[in-house]
This record gives sequence, C-alpha cells and structure tokens, in this order.
Amino acid sequence: EGSAGLEPTHLKCWDSGDNSSMNQIICPHCGKGFSVSEAGYADLLKQVRDSDFERELHDRLEQAEAAARATAERDQARAAVELQAAVAAKDAAIHQLNARVEAAEVAQRLAVADALRSIERERDALASQLAQAQQELRTAAQLADARLINELQSSAATKEAEIQALKSQLDTDRLAHHLAIAEAVATVARERDELRTHLERDTLARRLTEQQLKAGYEAQLKDRDDTITRLHDLRARLSTKMVGETLEQHCETEFNRIRATAFPRAYFEKDNDARTGSKGDYVFRDTDEAGTEVVSIMFEMKNESATSSTRQKNEDFLRELDKDRTEKGCEYAVLVSLLEPDSDLYNTGIIDVSHRFPKMYVVRPQFFIPIITLLRNAALNAARYKAELVQVRAQNIDITNFEDRLNAFRNSFGRNWRLASERFTEAIRRIDDAIRDLERTKQALLDSNRHLRLANDRADRLTIRGLIRDNPTMAAKFAALEAQKDKARMAENPLVDDDPDSDDPPSTGED
Repeated sequence: EGSAGLEPTHLKCWDSGDNSSMNQIICPHCGKGFSVSEAGYADLLKQVRDSDFERELHDRLEQAEAAARATAERDQARAAVELQAAVAAKDAAIHQLNARVEAAEVAQRLAVADALRSIERERDALASQLAQAQQELRTAAQLADARLINELQSSAATKEAEIQALKSQLDTDRLAHHLAIAEAVATVARERDELRTHLERDTLARRLTEQQLKAGYEAQLKDRDDTITRLHDLRARLSTKMVGETLEQHCETEFNRIRATAFPRAYFEKDNDARTGSKGDYVFRDTDEAGTEVVSIMFEMKNESATSSTRQKNEDFLRELDKDRTEKGCEYAVLVSLLEPDSDLYNTGIIDVSHRFPKMYVVRPQFFIPIITLLRNAALNAARYKAELVQVRAQNIDITNFEDRLNAFRNSFGRNWRLASERFTEAIRRIDDAIRDLERTKQALLDSNRHLRLANDRADRLTIRGLIRDNPTMAAKFAALEAQKDKARMAENPLVDDDPDSDDPPSTGED
C-alpha cells in the first residue's frame, strides 16, 4: 500500500502459505490461491446469495401463479362438464318419462275404444269380452304404474347420488383451495422471515465493519499526530531546501515524484482559466476505476520573502480561494502557505478553517501530500459507504416490492377463488332448480297415475244395466234377447221351473 496508506485497486493471484485469519479462494484460470478478508468474502457471498435468491424467488412465484391459474381453470372446466352432463342426463330422463306417459295414455285410450267397439259389435259375447278387457286393462295399468314408480324412484335415487357426489367434490375442491392458499402463504412468510434474517445479519456485519474502520481511523489519526510532530521538527530543514525555489515549483515537484505510484488516475495542473476574473494556482481531481470523480481540490500557494517589509496574513486570501473553488466546481479548498511563520496555530499541522469557509484547510508545505492523501482516502471511504447505503436501500426497495407482489398475488388469488366459489354456488343453485323441476314432473306423473286409476275404476263400474239405463230401445232388445235365451233353456230342459213368482231373480245377462 505504500507509506501514504493507499488501498489496492485489484487482487492478484499468488501462492500463499497457511493463514487462518484469511479466506483462501482458488483462481479458476491460473489455479493459484489468493486471500480475501472476512468483509470481502462476506460481500462476495452476499452478492451470490442475493442473485440466486432473487432468481429462485422469481421462479417460485411464477410457478405458484401458474399452478393456481391451472388449478382454477381445471376446476372450472370439470365443474362445467359435470354440470352439462347432469343436465343432459336429466333432460333425457324427462323425455323418456314423457314418452312413456304418452304411450301409456295412448294405450289406455286404444284399449277403452276397443272395448267399446267390441260391446257394440258383439252383443252376444259382451260379458266375457268385457271381463277379459277389464282384466287386461287392469293388469296393464298395474304394470305401467309399477314400472313408472320404479323408474321414478330409480331416477330420483340416481339424481340424489349425483347431487351428493357433486357436493362432496365441491367440498373437496374448496378444502384443496384453502390448503393450497395456506401453504403458499406459509411458504412466502417463511421466505420473508429468512430474508429479514439475512438483512439483519448483513446490518450487524456492516456495523462491525464500521467499528473496525473507526478504530483503524483513530489509529491513523494517532499516527498522523506523531508524523506531524516529526515533520514539525523537519520544518527548518525543509525551509532550507526550498531556498532558491518557489513554493509552487516545490509542491508540483513533490506531487510529480509520487504521481505514478500514489495517484495514477489523478489530474494536477495549473489553473489557467481566468475568464471569471480570478484563478487559483493548481486544481487536483481524482477518479475511481469506473472513471467517476471522487474528490477535487483547489490549491492556492502563498509565500513571502523574509526581507519583505509588509507581512501578509493567511486570512487575507481565504475569501478569494473560496470564490475560486466555487467557480471551478471543486469540493475542497487548500491554502499552502508560508505566511505567518511564527504562528503556533499554523505551525501545528493541518488547520481546518471550515468555520469561516466550507471545506477549506490551511497547511504548511510539508503537509501538502498528506492533505491530498487524507482527502482522497476520506472521499473513497465516503463513496464506498454511499454505495453500501444505496445497496441497502435497494434491498429495502426489493423487500417492499416483494411484499407488494405478495399482496397483489394474494389479492388476485383470493379474487379467483371467490369467482370460482360463486360459479360453484351458481351451479349448485341450478342443480337445485333442476331437482325442483324433476319434483314437479314427478308430481305431474303421480297426478296422471291417479287420473288413470280413476279411469280404470270407472271402467270397472261399467255394466250393461248402466249402458241401457235411459235407453228404452236397447232395454227392449236386451229383454227380447233374454226371453229367447230363456225359451232356449226351457226347450233344452223342460223341468226348469218357469214360474214367474219364483224367488230366483231373472237373468240379466251379466254373468
């Protein structure tokens, strides 16, 4: 690092021995090892972990969102297919039941019409044919009633089972959705806690690093005080060396002597821009590896002859130096002065006059190089701390964005779940409506069965006596027919009592 306390700008591979306080890393190109401090090693690990964690977190979020969308779409499609199949099956059953009822009614009407035509066409065999027709009609009606009741019961049981299955599937899907949401929220909460733990650990490491840097800086200040005392003893010798040289030439020579080793990227030239009416003596600017300016200093050199009759003071040049610093856009201003040689204030070392003008110092020539080194190192440390602060702020912003994305995902997932639940509720409501329609159809079929039974009862009560009532012509014909039958029986069996006063009722032909 050299005597000025400069930091290395890059790492080099070298064969090292055993060093337990450093972390050894093998270069993949040359196969040699190099040592990295604990802070540098932690910084490297943090960069790798941050990038891997962000990529893995992004992949997990995308997978969770894709899985949630696929599950919701699959559940909606399955519910729609099942509902459509149930509605189609119910419509087919209703059509079949309507066709059977119509066929039964047509068969009933045809049977009644055939029975009536048989009575009018074959009066001599009316009793036997009528009894046979009544028996067939009763048997057909009973079979139709039994078949219809069985089909209605079977259909109702099937629909009830389907409804129960759909309700069970709906409860299972709801439970699965709740479990998936709880698992996703738990996973995200665990990852958030891990991220907070890493952040707290990094914060603690940064605080420890700051404490170490503070302790090192205090040690440097102590060494600086010792150096100041030692250089103060060399003041007379330096003044002797500068005999015959100007102060500006001395400062420029001292800087150029260590420029290549200590300040390889620095700019140190005379200020020749006098467009504003005044100019300083020298302008110093230094940049980092990325080409960003880290520090800039405006220098003013003041000297006077020991034989001069007028004695100038350092404060006489501070205002003009601050004006030059502001006009040239420099951050610091330094007055390198040999004025007031007997002043105990200026002979003690580097004097801070920021109470008069901001960021301004007064030094003797022997402190010219140290003031540049101190300001440059302080600016580099400040730049590093600013970069770390920007990184921490970026991490906080990333955490905030992560929580926002988590809340957005949770809201969208809840909205999709709510919409799916509403669709399931609507499907269940429609199934209930279909069940009520089937119940009304069942009641209509039962009413039709009751009307068929009443018609059957009326057909059972149909008799010859009822048909010829209020019809004298038919009554006379049936009476003549009965008389002929009685004569035929008397001719076949003359022993039969033909007494009209007999207790036996006359034959009516209803047997």
